[in-house]
Amino acid sequence: MNRTERLYALVEELRAIAPRPRTVGWLAARFGVSRRTVQRDMRALMEAGAPVRSEAGQHGGWFIDRDTTLPPINLTAAEALAVAAALAGAEHATPFSAAGPGAMRKLAAALGASAAEEVRALTERVHVLPGGAAEGVLAAVEQAVARRRVVWIRYADAEGRQSEREVEPSGLLAASGAWYLIGWCRARRAGRGFRLDRIMAAELREESAPGHAMHDLDHELADRARHAESLRTLSAR
Repeated sequence: MNRTERLYALVEELRAIAPRPRTVGWLAARFGVSRRTVQRDMRALMEAGAPVRSEAGQHGGWFIDRDTTLPPINLTAAEALAVAAALAGAEHATPFSAAGPGAMRKLAAALGASAAEEVRALTERVHVLPGGAAEGVLAAVEQAVARRRVVWIRYADAEGRQSEREVEPSGLLAASGAWYLIGWCRARRAGRGFRLDRIMAAELREESAPGHAMHDLDHELADRARHAESLRTLSAR
């Protein structure tokens, strides 16, 4: 058993008996390694985001909260690579991407050993150029959409002309590799789409935003747009 397989097996061992603990000595004997190796592996799992914890005392040891872990995920190598590549491409550029690295660490901890190894190898060959929305813009837009709050933006059009707007957000739209904030523009008194990488600054307002369906803002756009297939299973729950 290599280290990747052992890390996966340690999580599954603790998950199987959660919330009861296993001592370091027991785990060392179970996996045929030294107590020091077990301690090093468990610290590595903690740093990777796995919800493993230690408890001192006669009846203590390492344990895991079953409710905070994923069961074994039987993703194929291709499915795992698709998730890894999508998260890498989204980094610092798309809504809610800040949570991507943490999500990937948790997913990697729950993957089978072979798929996890392929994902790990891919990370050495995938690179990302910094860019995308200005600092602070994504966070403000994310909160505006998630919490249905009015957001102030300073926006530059395709010619670079800047204007200030207050937007009542409807949602987010991906098109041709770019992301847009869709909503009711108070300045233009109409539905508008604002490309995120052209929003120069954004501030969340305290004011709640009225609900706007995309069809009410732009009939033609609503007829062309569709929900992403990769999100359909989540929206159907």
